[in-house]
Amino acid sequence: MINEVFMPALSSTMTEGKIVSWEKAPGDKVEKGETVVVVESDKADMDVESFYEGYLATILVQAGEAAPVGAPIALLAETEAEIEQAKQQGANLSNKSAQPAAPAQSTPSPAPEPAMATEGSTTSRQNGRTVASPRAKKLAKEFKVDLATLSGSGPFGRIVAEDVEAAAGKAPAATATPPQPTVAAPPRIPTQAVPAAPAASGDVVPFNTLQNAVVRNMVASLQVPIFHVGYTITTDKLDKLYKQIKSKGVTMTALLAKAVALTLQKHPLVNASCVEGGIQHHGNINIAVAVAMGDGGLITPVLQNADQMDIYSLSRTWKDLVERARVKQLQPAEYNSGTFTLSNLGMYGVDSFDAILPPGQGSILAIGGAKNQVVATDDGMMGVRRQMRVNITCDHRIIYGADAAAFLQDLAKLIETDTQSLTM
Repeated sequence: MINEVFMPALSSTMTEGKIVSWEKAPGDKVEKGETVVVVESDKADMDVESFYEGYLATILVQAGEAAPVGAPIALLAETEAEIEQAKQQGANLSNKSAQPAAPAQSTPSPAPEPAMATEGSTTSRQNGRTVASPRAKKLAKEFKVDLATLSGSGPFGRIVAEDVEAAAGKAPAATATPPQPTVAAPPRIPTQAVPAAPAASGDVVPFNTLQNAVVRNMVASLQVPIFHVGYTITTDKLDKLYKQIKSKGVTMTALLAKAVALTLQKHPLVNASCVEGGIQHHGNINIAVAVAMGDGGLITPVLQNADQMDIYSLSRTWKDLVERARVKQLQPAEYNSGTFTLSNLGMYGVDSFDAILPPGQGSILAIGGAKNQVVATDDGMMGVRRQMRVNITCDHRIIYGADAAAFLQDLAKLIETDTQSLTM
């Protein structure tokens, strides 16, 4: 029997996926549940495991190429005797797909090599976490190999099964080693500079997968009736607290996320979202925070149950999420489970801005930078206070102006008079 390996849907918004790398080469034996390919979804790279046992007969979509969700990307033969038959079947499929766009067939091979070379240059250690494929972890336990001592040769420095086998002295003698250099050859690394040239010459640079996802989400947001409410918050006490606990690894992002999460406990409607036929009240307070990606695009790692975590755990979790987000190692639940979003441009010197509401959420808070301001004090005198401007964008179908204003008032009260609650 010959089975097709399909492009999986790794998230609810994914319409196509890009092959980052193949963990198996044509002719390799594949076990059920073993990682076969690494796929770039709209916001992360995911290991894709095989549903079948057999032999990887032929690859239809090479590394660096994209395919729609549900499209066949490889053929898996149940027995070695069926490999040739599967290859012929794959050739027929390729010929059919090539006819409407024959020029695309002339340049399939250069694309994957730069992608592979770039990804292989990233470390396999992220904030103390070891990035390894499921099979590599399984073999490490079996062979008693410490993953922390290995340098990964897989995508983004991921430790793959071959790395563990080599460390344990179990690597195949002559079958797996020869093909490896041709997949991610170091001399190909200079070709990474090629994408930079079109921008300088005025040519159009296609969106990458992450940017395409952002485009779809932003266009979808335009269909929602929204409104904005602004508020000025004095941050003297928050800044003082930050200076006291910064040395313990606490970040300002974590403090703001904690403050918002605690305030949302009193305003569950602001944490809700509009669904067909009504209002979805969420049982958890999951704070998503916008992070710009180095290669373009935007991702929102999520601090789940932020109201229930202490500030130190929250800061450690946030640091880990950001580091893994920037090497596209987040799991879907770590970037698509937010119930409320923060967007902070204060570190860039921005005074005030309005954020675009993410699909599936009822509110997003835009945070500007804190600056010294001359203000009138309660005793009728003049004084200098540090203040920041925050603007909330809300879905007007479920949240009204008074709801947003009450939320901002309570957030300001917490930051201005009750900062100790952030450390509890």
